[in-house]
Amino acid sequence: MGKVAVIVRVMPESPEVDLEKLKSALKQKLPGIQDIQEEPIGFGLKALKLAAIVNDAGGETDAIEGQLNTIPGVERAEIVEVTLT
Repeated sequence: MGKVAVIVRVMPESPEVDLEKLKSALKQKLPGIQDIQEEPIGFGLKALKLAAIVNDAGGETDAIEGQLNTIPGVERAEIVEVTLT
């Protein structure tokens, strides 16, 4: 199987969540992360938008959301784009 680039938007539980700690936890949970950017949402809340390279085998892209949603401080993680590399 090949590799795919996945763009994921991660919404923190509140504006008080330490984004640097959250970024570190995301990198530990998903080692293929290439880039993480902060995206202002409003009222002080910022989403994290990350790009990762993962295997396109056995529904691995589907499992990413579930893995990231288990991290403390994450309200919701959703895949917004998947492209071939």
